[in-house]
Amino acid sequence: MIGERVWRQPLARMAGALVPLLAAACSPMAPLATPPTIEPPKTVVNTPPAPSAVARSAIEPAPSAALVPPSRLGERFAWFGRERVSSDVRAVADWVVDSADNHGRPFIIVDKARAKVLVFDVDGRLRGASPALLGAAKGDDSVPGIGERPIADIRPEERTTPAGRFEAEMGHNAAGEDILWVDYDNAVSMHRVRATNPAERRLQRLASPTPADNRISYGCINLPASFYDRVVRPAFEPQAGIVYVLPETRAALPLFGAYRVERRTEARLAGK
Repeated sequence: MIGERVWRQPLARMAGALVPLLAAACSPMAPLATPPTIEPPKTVVNTPPAPSAVARSAIEPAPSAALVPPSRLGERFAWFGRERVSSDVRAVADWVVDSADNHGRPFIIVDKARAKVLVFDVDGRLRGASPALLGAAKGDDSVPGIGERPIADIRPEERTTPAGRFEAEMGHNAAGEDILWVDYDNAVSMHRVRATNPAERRLQRLASPTPADNRISYGCINLPASFYDRVVRPAFEPQAGIVYVLPETRAALPLFGAYRVERRTEARLAGK
């Protein structure tokens, strides 16, 4: 990572084939053996699907059963439960699911503007969301070669969390702590927050109600330990995944070559 410089080391490559996309199947109900009792007609109320676990707790994984991202006219959309997200997060997540850009792997979206991390399963169902600490400097690019430089040589304006699409894998730092490598070449990782310097008030920053004070790291993405252990690590330990870090100085969709899924749906409904 950049924030707490570690020695470079080879990543352990995950073996085996990628986990295929889960598919929901509906089976027709078997006919009744005897005619049912005729009852007066009842008013039918359309009830939305039960909310995922993220609606109950931001650090609890969603139930493994039943909820499938909604779709219409062939397009598919991400499932957010009751989590409030920005329009960019929704647009990118929907595009990932509709285009299968994650290739059947779990994925994470880092919303730098709101200092928030959202973890999705392979089908685009939100597993959990959490505040995060990010690079202290505003910007979407890393300085070339910064991953090889000592931390003392990294100037304040260079402490950015780079935006982009990253192939992410679990690994370890020099101290043997497990971390999620996001941008290995630039030494950017996602890991548990370390409150080793009380003056930085990292725990208090994570707990604050606004993202205004969440910019403190050298570029790494710091998460509450409980969220990392209960959501991030279980999602990425079985297989590698994708991390999408949204930009803060440019438009999000062009960066990923993405499209707005709902606009394609509207065009189809209009017969275009």
